[in-house]
Parts: sequence; C-alpha cells; structure tokens
Amino acid sequence: MGDNKRKRGRKPKPQAPETLDFPTATPTTSSSSPAIDDDAIVFSVANVELIDNNNNPAANRRRGRPRKLPDHHPEKTLNNGTAAGGAHNSVSADGAVVAMARAAPSMDAVVKVFCTHTEPNFSLPWQRKRQYSSSSSGFVIGGRRVLTNAHSVEHYTQVKLKKRGSDTKYVATVLAIGTECDIALLTVESDEFWEGVSPVQFGELPALQDAVTVVGYPIGGDTISVTSGVVSRIEILSYVHGSTELLGLQIDAAINSGNSGGPAFNDKGNCVGIAFQSLKHEDAENIGYVIPTPVIMHFIQDYEKNGAYTGFPILGVEWQKMENPDMRMAMGMKPDQKGVRIRRIDPTAPESEVLKPSDIILSFDGIDIANDGTVPFRHGERIGFSYLVSQKYTGDVAAIKVLRSSETLRFNVKLKSHKRLIPAHNKGRPPSYYIVAGLVFTTVSVPYLRSEYGKEYEYEAPVKLLDKLLHEMPQSPDEQLVVISQVLVADINIGYEEIVNTQVLAFNGKPVKNLKSLASMVESCDDEFLKFDLEYQQIVVLRTKAAKAATLDILTTHCIPSATSDDLKS
Repeated sequence: MGDNKRKRGRKPKPQAPETLDFPTATPTTSSSSPAIDDDAIVFSVANVELIDNNNNPAANRRRGRPRKLPDHHPEKTLNNGTAAGGAHNSVSADGAVVAMARAAPSMDAVVKVFCTHTEPNFSLPWQRKRQYSSSSSGFVIGGRRVLTNAHSVEHYTQVKLKKRGSDTKYVATVLAIGTECDIALLTVESDEFWEGVSPVQFGELPALQDAVTVVGYPIGGDTISVTSGVVSRIEILSYVHGSTELLGLQIDAAINSGNSGGPAFNDKGNCVGIAFQSLKHEDAENIGYVIPTPVIMHFIQDYEKNGAYTGFPILGVEWQKMENPDMRMAMGMKPDQKGVRIRRIDPTAPESEVLKPSDIILSFDGIDIANDGTVPFRHGERIGFSYLVSQKYTGDVAAIKVLRSSETLRFNVKLKSHKRLIPAHNKGRPPSYYIVAGLVFTTVSVPYLRSEYGKEYEYEAPVKLLDKLLHEMPQSPDEQLVVISQVLVADINIGYEEIVNTQVLAFNGKPVKNLKSLASMVESCDDEFLKFDLEYQQIVVLRTKAAKAATLDILTTHCIPSATSDDLKS
C-alpha cells in the first residue's frame, strides 16, 4: 500500500539542485552574465522588496523564520551552503539586498522631473499646440545642478523637480539643452531643495558584462524604481532625439517610459550613464540604451567652458570603406596603408578648404583608421572613428593625414558642428513663416515633416523632400529649403488651391536662398507681377498690388496675427 501514496502520472525525474546562478537557457542579448541573477531583480527602495522575474523560490522567500520544506525541495540544498556547487554560489535574498545596497546612498540624488510642454504647430506656424504634461527622471550633480534628458524638457514652459520622499515640487530653471546628445542641465534656486542631497559621482566607462543598475520613475510612478542588468554592447549608437551618432551603452535592464533621464549606477554606486531610449521590436526583448560618461562629461565641460551648449563637432565628409584590394591598389595605397575614401565634402564645412573627394583619410589625430572605418577602442574592441571626432569640441583643431595621388599630406582642420539643409531640430525656436495672398511659405525641418506626415514621414513625405533630407548638402551656411506649405483659399489665388509642400526655387527669376530673402524680395517688389518658380516646373503668378492688398483680409479671415513670423521682422 506504500506505493499507492505516490501521486498518479509519470514518475518525476530526479532534479538537480538549483542555485541563484543565471539560467543559461534564458535568452539574453549578452554573451554571459554574472553568477548572481542581478538582472532579474527589481529592487524597490521604498519598501525594500525583491521581485524575481524568474520565479526562483529561493529569491522569493520572505525575511524571518524560514518555512519548512519537503525533503525533495531543491532549495533545501541551498541552505547548507555546499551541496549547491560551493558556498560562493549560495547567495540568499538577503545577500542580494546587501549587494544592491552599495548603490543605495546615491539614490537620494535621483529626482522626478515634471514638465509642461507647449509645442509649436509646424503646420500652422502662427500658433502653438495644446499644452501637455510629462514626467521623467533626473539626478543631482555637483554645482547645484541636475541632469536629465533633452527630450524630457523639449518645448518646455515650466519644469518642476521633486526629491525622493518629498511632497514638494520645486520650480527649476533650464540652463542648457543638448539636442545632439539628448542631455539637459537644470538648476533650482530654492536652498531647501539642496538640503540633505549629495551629488552623484561619475564612474569610468564600464566594460562588457559589468553590472548596471538603472534608477528612475518609470511609467509615472511616485516611488523610485530600480532595474538591474549588465552591459551587453558598447558602440556608436543612433541617438533618436538628436538624429546623431555618438557613443552609447546597450544594456539588458528594462528601460520604460519615465526612466528617461535617470542614472545608471555601477556596483560601486558611481554613475556610468543616463537612460534615454530603448529598442521596441518584435524580435528583441529587454534592450535599453544608456548615454555613457564620456558623452555626459563632454556636455558638462562644453557648458562650463563656453557658458552654453555649442554641440558636438563632426567631420563634414561622407566616406567609403576601402576593404576591396583592387580599389586600394587603384587608389595607390601601399600594402601597409589603411584608411577610408572621401566620397563627398560638405561645402559649408572647414574641411572643404583642404580636403578633396577621393582623398584617403589615413589617420585622425595620430590614430590610424582601418579600411572599415574603425579605430582601436579598448582591449579586444574597435569602434567607428567618428568617436574620435565626437571627443573634440567645437572650434578645436584636428590633425588629419590623407593620401592624395600616392602622396601623403597632413592638414590641421578646425572642427565645427554640422549644418543640415533640413535640420533635425528647431532647438526651441518657433517655426518661421511668411504669407502673401494666402500663400503660406515656410522652411522644411524634420519636425515640420513629422507634423505634416506623422511618425512615418520617412515613408509618407514626397520623394523630392526625402531625397534632400537624406542626401542634399547646403551650399551656404544660411541656405534653407523653402516651400509653399498650403494655400489659404481666397479669390486672389484661384487655381492654386492644391499646391501643398512644394519647393520654391526662384522669385521673379532670382534664386530663393532662404525664407528671409524671399520675404524681403516680395515686400520690396515693384514689378507688375509676383512670379514664383516651383519644383516640377510649376509656376504661380499674381498681380503685385492685388496680392498685397488681399493679404490683410485673408489674415483676418483665418485669425492670423501677422503675415510674417517675428524672426523675419528683425
């Protein structure tokens, strides 16, 4: 009868003792993980609660008297400290708290950021959109300052900060916004805000598999939240907000909405980055990105050096890999020479004065460039040579060695920030516009394309505009892409109603350089007709006196305060 006491069904297989080691079968983006399962733990500082996503019974056990376990339960082997593979692998939940507590002193410096945004209406540039509110994270640094993300305070009208455990919100002042690096610098005038808060200390750039702890206020929570993981990749990343490529860390800790601007700590409690974006894709899980300390320090030192944010310089060239041996031979490269070929040069960049297309860039500041465009980074690692450029500041001089017609040349180039024909940001400025006879003229930017065609503007916008966005270079520093965005229907403009987002090439035979020059030419025009040459060989012709006389009535009809934006009046 003793056998009948066994439960029905298949005889259970003998279970190996479980440890708190990270299970090797769990899919992750990193190659391996530390012995302790840190990246499965969510640590809530408010109530000191450990939540294990892997549902490991050992980690879920509450503090206090241990519950009695059946003889076959694997957790019982963990308690003796030897049967589970050695005492060094036998870490209890209490031990995890002790390990995580090393970063706890810096957590009081993490603040919640409340921002009220009022975005410009790029489709109706004479007005703004309805205001909305958002919350994100930030942290205190030296000099009575707070760091957060630029997109957290973009188009702000008011920014407030709340410390951990406080019920008071303090009005903050925005000192600088770095659009390229997605970092903003804030301060608070109230002395009460700074009482009892120690600034965060920065650590060095972490290595692969180093543990990181991301702290913030995700999903609008009122209490602080901590997620842990490891560094799974270090490379040049695409910064979505700034439309730039800078050094970034990829981690496998969860980064959600509201985490933006929160610090990422190493196991010593030092800040090694700022959480700023995550990858949302059906084939990827738990991929978050962190702005590393070299980029953060560049932003801070740039502000301290210049009193304002001046941006990250770039090398104004487009280049091609030289991995093909036949191409290297045709370009006159020796077997021991490596580099990349210049395809095009930005005419507005200082490099255009000394460099030429088909030059081979051999080195930058004395560091040799490989045929694939990479340079040595750390032991066993390589990175794109644009990292060397991003380490410089606007106005710095760089030494560039090139190969031209089998001759080695050296140049010293003064670096500047990038000037795009279609800018990625208006940097807080309202959009420019000019109206005559119901024709609304404005300039094209990425926010304008997003306003007109939505988030999928890269697929929905006209091919001509997208081609200029991706490939066109400005021929002068003040060049703009001017379009007729829409036509406000009136008797004077009959037949032109369907013109939408079409580039203006010339006015009365003179090329249109930018919106201000167009407005000036129209206002000072004494000719009988106003003639606008548009893309696709289309023209718009209006009688000068009638067009200017009709403008005021059209503005009144559409409740538009002025025919010209403020920046064009100066």
